[in-house]
Amino acid sequence: MKYSVIIPAFNEQEVLPLSYPRLKKVMDKLGGYELIYVDDGSRDDTLIMLKQLAKKDKKVKVLSFSRNFGHQEAVSAGMAKSTGSAVIIIDCDLQDPPEVIPQMIEKWKQGADIVYGQRTKRKGESVFKKLTAWVYYKTLSLLGGQPIPRNTGDFRLIDRKVCDALNAMPEKNRFLRGMSAWSGFTAVPILFERDERAAGQTKYSMGKMLKLAGDGVTSFSNRPLKLPLYFGMFIGFSSTAYLIVSIVLSCMGTWALSHVLFAIVFMLISALFVSLGIFGLYLARIYDEAKSRPIYIINEQINF
Repeated sequence: MKYSVIIPAFNEQEVLPLSYPRLKKVMDKLGGYELIYVDDGSRDDTLIMLKQLAKKDKKVKVLSFSRNFGHQEAVSAGMAKSTGSAVIIIDCDLQDPPEVIPQMIEKWKQGADIVYGQRTKRKGESVFKKLTAWVYYKTLSLLGGQPIPRNTGDFRLIDRKVCDALNAMPEKNRFLRGMSAWSGFTAVPILFERDERAAGQTKYSMGKMLKLAGDGVTSFSNRPLKLPLYFGMFIGFSSTAYLIVSIVLSCMGTWALSHVLFAIVFMLISALFVSLGIFGLYLARIYDEAKSRPIYIINEQINF
């Protein structure tokens, strides 16, 4: 039995010396395995350190991107190169404890196709981040997107057939946890407490989080495209009623009709721009898909 562990890394020189021994200690007890590190265009000494690890440990395999392409792209590259019967995705920062992996493997051996880590506690995360995560998953549910268990990330084990199915999906803007849920394979949770980062700073900026959130919505729900219609109907009925009331009050000399007309015009302009923005999100996705560019470029690969 062979396991493939995929570890995306971007500027992780502080935490890499801590995470590699801990992960290796866990995997050495499980049998055959490969550790696929994907350097996502790091600008520090991460790649140098990974090359050193690969030189002394042939189970360490390294993919190096030509530039920073993103976390989901790094995981996708690792999945495409993996050869294990089961594929485990875990970040390098030790927030997701490697010691949970044996429990995931046990669930997989019992018949689960996907075993995802579900957080019971999120140590070291701000109230703002927890709140925005809750709002996002709630919004995704209301918009009719693919149901995704709350308090989950990409920390999971997937069966070989699930990995092959995800690799076969050609979309460019990848949201892997949504794609996993969409695939329909049997999925079970493993509960754990998420730790703080062992070292260094988070590499997920607000912009990257917003992009990932946008990919999650636009990849699995077309309901936002219908929102302008509903919003326009609401504005139309409201404006009509308001206009009738305003005309009556203006005739009675208690209201200035010009102010009301200006308010209505600005409401309609606002609705127009909201509609254009929503359509723009979907057109941007269509544009990215139409270009058919690769989602990443591998500059170097070691021990493959």
